[in-house]
Amino acid sequence: MAEFLQQLINGISLGSVYALVALGYTMVYGIVRLINFAHGDVYMLGAFAGYFAIRTFKLPFFAALIASMAVCAILGVVMERIAYKPLRNAPRVAALMTAVGLSMFYQNFTIYRIGAQPKAFPKMAQVNWQVMGVTISNSQVLILGTAVALMIILHFVVQHTKMGKAMRAVSLDRDAAMLMGINVDNTISFTFAIGSALAAAGGVLVGQYYGVVQPLMGALPGLKAFVAAVLGGIGIIPGAMIGGLILGVAEAGVSAIGFSTYRDAVAFAILILILIVKPAGILGKNVREKV
Repeated sequence: MAEFLQQLINGISLGSVYALVALGYTMVYGIVRLINFAHGDVYMLGAFAGYFAIRTFKLPFFAALIASMAVCAILGVVMERIAYKPLRNAPRVAALMTAVGLSMFYQNFTIYRIGAQPKAFPKMAQVNWQVMGVTISNSQVLILGTAVALMIILHFVVQHTKMGKAMRAVSLDRDAAMLMGINVDNTISFTFAIGSALAAAGGVLVGQYYGVVQPLMGALPGLKAFVAAVLGGIGIIPGAMIGGLILGVAEAGVSAIGFSTYRDAVAFAILILILIVKPAGILGKNVREKV
């Protein structure tokens, strides 16, 4: 029982990071029907922004976290305005290939400017607590607490602010929202900003947890976060949270039974399974898209 609880806690900690990154995928898809495959590399850039905020500017952890989120929020707006906005009415494959190209650019630019060698991310002093035979670290509490706080803030923004109402309106019908006086361009840019900021938070939390950041660290977690978004129902915010937690717990469970070498394969096995059984995801509904 204690072993089960231990892996459950480990999985929830990991899954909460996947959920933060998956929220960016699902929000952007819900607004502009775009799979932003550069999102995983925004997560990586956020981790490096946090690294330099702590190492170079000597900021405390939470100040570095906020600074990293701000930097990536600006990056998200610039990325949307320069790379995606001109392709808004182009075939979807054009935007998809642009996203892949951006991903390659971010990775190689980081390698060129910073170097390919991993960097040691400053870690806080490790403190462990024993609860019912389960070891809980302060790093795990930090990850879960920060992720939950950010998700609550996101829920408030989406459900109870003017911009959140605009996001929901654009998601339902962009043309109708425009006719009602909503600034669609600003709403889309705001969505990219929020999604990028959440990805940056995930990158900083993972950097602090593992104590290392490197230019390719966003590739695999970015794909897994995409799987989490599809699992929960892409375009649905609660679905991204649920999908991230399920994926994290599944990976931890596979590691617990001695198949840790297959933990990455589990994510893509789940993707194949959900596409076969319920392509719309756990919370998704099968709807016919307008051509």
